[in-house]
Amino acid sequence: QVQLAESGGGLVQAGGSLRLSCAASGRRFSAYTVGWFRQAPGKEREYVGRINWSGVLTYYADSVKGRFALSRDNVQNTVFLQMNSLKPEDTAVYYCSRYYDTSDVGTEIPEQYRNWGQGTQVTVSP
Repeated sequence: QVQLAESGGGLVQAGGSLRLSCAASGRRFSAYTVGWFRQAPGKEREYVGRINWSGVLTYYADSVKGRFALSRDNVQNTVFLQMNSLKPEDTAVYYCSRYYDTSDVGTEIPEQYRNWGQGTQVTVSP
């Protein structure tokens, strides 16, 4: 069983940067695509991006492309989300999760992800 925990959130001014971490426990974490999602108050959970098991393939939502970057360290069982040029509209709780299947590069659909972390709050002030 894989368990995930996000950290690194906080309050930052617009234009600033944050680096989120998704730390995992469980032997098979390195076999899974990991996705990041976010949810703002009153809104549905939104796809941010995902990284495949090896870290070679990354995909991003158009809203964050060119500003956010995913990486992973499978020795440390951690996935990182580097967020640059942050905007107030990036304010949300950010979650990581592992794709349900090891044989695919994943999708943008949150219902296909498992073992969600508790989330970490990111607040971007104007």
